[in-house]
Formats: sequence, structure tokens, C-alpha cells
Amino acid sequence: MKGHTFTLGIEEEFAIIDPETRELRSHIQEILEGGKVVLKEQIKPEMHQSVVELGTEVCNSIGHARTHVIDLRSRLAELAGKAGLKIASVGTHPFSHWRDQHITEGERYKQIIEDMQLLARANLIFGLHVHVGIPNREMAIHVMNQARYFLPHIYALSVNSPFWVGHDTGLKGYRLKVFERFPRTGIPDAFESLSEYEDYCKLLVKTGCIDNPKKIWWDIRLHPFFDTLEVRVCDAQTRVDDTVAIAALIQAVIAKLFKLLRQNITFRIYRRRLLDENRWRAARYGIDGKLIDFGRETEVDERSLLNELLEFVASEVDEFGTQREMAHIERIMSEGTGADRQLAIWKQTQEMKAVVDHIVTETYEGLRIAAAHLT
Repeated sequence: MKGHTFTLGIEEEFAIIDPETRELRSHIQEILEGGKVVLKEQIKPEMHQSVVELGTEVCNSIGHARTHVIDLRSRLAELAGKAGLKIASVGTHPFSHWRDQHITEGERYKQIIEDMQLLARANLIFGLHVHVGIPNREMAIHVMNQARYFLPHIYALSVNSPFWVGHDTGLKGYRLKVFERFPRTGIPDAFESLSEYEDYCKLLVKTGCIDNPKKIWWDIRLHPFFDTLEVRVCDAQTRVDDTVAIAALIQAVIAKLFKLLRQNITFRIYRRRLLDENRWRAARYGIDGKLIDFGRETEVDERSLLNELLEFVASEVDEFGTQREMAHIERIMSEGTGADRQLAIWKQTQEMKAVVDHIVTETYEGLRIAAAHLT
């Protein structure tokens, strides 16, 4: 894979938290005013004013990505602190209600509300999006087809949304259930070629379904404007280490499939209807459940499948030098996901505010900010 670095870009969506009530605060404008000076294009509003997105620059290594994620989070935490607020990285806020949140002004968001109505207003969720660079878009489509199989495995590791408007949902990852009410979400169908994918995008634009292909919100997509595969399935991760480890795993999977494709070795492509069974299981049980091994036609413990996945990408991990990150994946497998940690606090305290405090504390782990803003 000489000459191909599989660059990384990481986008994280954060909740803006009132430290007194622990509720979401529709306060993006105050943060953006300072943020646009400090963070320029790397900070963006989202549809709800209580949500802010950070995006790294193009990163050539996992070390570069880690540094950038920590720097962006630290700066955002400083900006929030100056406004008397906190940030939290989590798939869903444990108890704040979407109807209490203000919508960000602007033609784009106005149009989404007009189009999606209540679905858009209720879409108060926070994701982690990982871009992996692949300049050859024709090959990228085939890598995307094959990578679809691994999305439930990766999502199970990332589940971080067990609560919704004050309820224990019984799912480890409720965020996907909220988002899949939108059209053009979930695991995509396989595409025969780049031209088939491009024809699909053009047809949707031509017929007024969308105004641009960024409104295709699949769990994985060939980005319409960048030469990247964008994996969008994951919940926002509370700890920096979780974000970086999952990004490194995604990078390794994409690189492995690309390498196999160049050797004319293709991974079996499964139908969406089968992959959706595993996607559901991942959202319901996280890493404590069983996924279906379609080749063997049997259920297998998710942890066992994740161990197989780590073996599958071992040579790419060596190549990228991401052993530290894979060790952290193993830590998640042994200690639990973000959802598991939230549920443990809830079981211990029966107090949603305590869950939010836990999320905020973990979000600030390892950040470089003034101690005054942590109190």
C-alpha cells in the first residue's frame, strides 16, 4: 500500500450542557462567536442549537488524529466554560426533551424542518463520523460494498445511547433507532459500480428528492465531495480514547479490504436484509449480544466476532502503528461500552443527573483546559 496513507478525518457532535440543571442548553451562538475565531471551519452548528460539531483536519496518522481530537475538544470546552457551560459527548442526552430545544436559524435548517417536519425536530442525537481517504473512487465503491458487513460489529463497540427523554430504552444504542426514521439512512444496498452510485445520486437530485447528495445519510457512504469513505454508524464517544480507537479500527478495516481488492480477493457481499438483522442486535445488546455469522449460519458472541475482526486487520494495525488503539478496543470489550458505563451509574444511583455528570467527566478526560472550567 505504498503511496496510500488512508488519511483520517474525525467529526464529533457534542451536547451543550447547563452545569446546574444538566439539561441541554440552546446556546450554540455564544460558543460559535468565539469558536469561529479560534476554530474557524472546524466548528459547525447543527440543526438544534444545543448541538455543536467539531471536525479535524485531514490527518496522516492516528497520532495526528489523537492530537487533533484532544486539541479541538479542549478548545471547545474552554469556549463553553467561558459561557458558563459544559460539553458532553454521548449518543443521546439521558433526559432532555427534543421539544424544548431551539432550531438553529438558517435556510438549510429551515428547509430540513419543512421537509422532515416532526422527524427533524425529534432528531436530537449525536454521532461520530470517521472519514478514510481513498482517492480511487471506483475501488472505494467496492470497498464500501464489503465494509457494510462490519458496520454492526463496529456499532456494537460504539453504543452510547441507552436513554431517551428520561427513559431507559432497554437498548444500548437508541440513537440509530431515532435516526432511521429519516429517509436514506441505514446500511446501503450494494452498488455494481461507481457509475451506478453516481446515477442514483443524480436521479435523486433531478427528481427533487434531495438538493445534493450530502442528504444521503447512510451508515457508510462514498462522500459526494471528498475522496473518502465516511463511516457514520457510530454513536458519539464520551472518552477521547474510545473515539480514536474506533477510528483506528475503521481505518484498518477499510485498508484491509482495499488491499484484498487490489489482490483480486473479494469479501463476500451480503444483502442489506441480512445485515439489518445484525444491526438490530448491535443496537439492542451492544457487545453483550450475539451476531449472526452468515457464512456458518449460526449465532456467535459479539466479542468473539470482534476478536476475529482484530485478527483480520492485524497486519494493517502493524502497518499503521495502531497497536495502542487496538489494545483500547480490547479494553472496551472487557470493561464495557459507553452505554454500559451509563447504565452502571443509573443502576447505582437511579439519578439521571448523575449519569450526565459521569458523561461530562469522561468527556473532559485528558483535555488541556483550565481547572476552573472543570468545577
